[in-house]
Amino acid sequence: MDLRTEYLGMTLRSPIVPSASPLSEEIRNIRQMEDEGAGAVVLYSLFEEQITRQRRELHHHLTHGTDSFAEALTFFPQPSEFQLGPDAYLEHIRQAKEAVNIPVIASLNGSSLGGWVDCASRIEQAGADALELNIYYIPADTSLAPREVEQRYVEILTAVRTAVRIPIAVKMSPYFSNLAHMAKRLEQAGANGLVLFNRFYQPDIDIDVLEVRPRIIFSGPQDLLLPLTWIGILHGRVGMSLAGTSGIHTHEDVLKMLMAGASATMMAAALLKNGIGHIRQVEDNLRRWMDEHEYESVRQMQGSMSQFHCPDPPAFGRANYIGALQGYRV
Repeated sequence: MDLRTEYLGMTLRSPIVPSASPLSEEIRNIRQMEDEGAGAVVLYSLFEEQITRQRRELHHHLTHGTDSFAEALTFFPQPSEFQLGPDAYLEHIRQAKEAVNIPVIASLNGSSLGGWVDCASRIEQAGADALELNIYYIPADTSLAPREVEQRYVEILTAVRTAVRIPIAVKMSPYFSNLAHMAKRLEQAGANGLVLFNRFYQPDIDIDVLEVRPRIIFSGPQDLLLPLTWIGILHGRVGMSLAGTSGIHTHEDVLKMLMAGASATMMAAALLKNGIGHIRQVEDNLRRWMDEHEYESVRQMQGSMSQFHCPDPPAFGRANYIGALQGYRV
């Protein structure tokens, strides 16, 4: 049974990929992911705020007390001149590359140019096989036009693309007025793939103490449908790899994503709940299903149920919408 798939120009032994999560903070976990059958691993994210904080803290400690001697200020470079980076993250990449043979994909999470360009270059030098840009940005400025929001994504990608040669995947949100057009813009700006979608964590309110608090809810089966829909729409219309994330817990979820057109299926919540060994269970069930339905390879099914292969693609979404409403019975 051939489970190989092409993702970001790399051949993966399996489409099952652990996405960025705390599990990849330990090298032993990454080794276990490989042993259990993962096709690649996306490392935990390095956040833009970590880069900024490091730079500010060093500047504070270097300059603290130097006002006592005016000439001493000239001994130190300005913060913009510091060649700093998240050394621990870079070392983690090196150790991961030494520990496993599967592709190691680094993850950068932010919303502005910040220190991404320098970090991306250093991540490539540390040996990462690819880079996932998780652009987590919630526009709340009423004066900000939609075109400006899109442009921020393009500018971040363009800047990083000029700095590295390794493949880049953009992990994006679904909140665009024309997601298909945005996907094409990112492809033209140099993206090798899209990861659909990142999840915005909404705050909750503690009504007893009257405080706003974060609340993390793991993805469930219902979260699969949105990325499934858009991968099915984009397959065959963009030349990039498409990866599905959110709501992927079982081999059935993997199969659906592949049939829609995904090259990789990423899971985190399922592994946090069930352990890393869940990868093997999903793969075994995937192989069993493929054998029962006479599939010899993953490639046979990829995109087979996408809009691109629908006899009447323009009517695909509308027809399914009407059918869902008419088919519902109380």
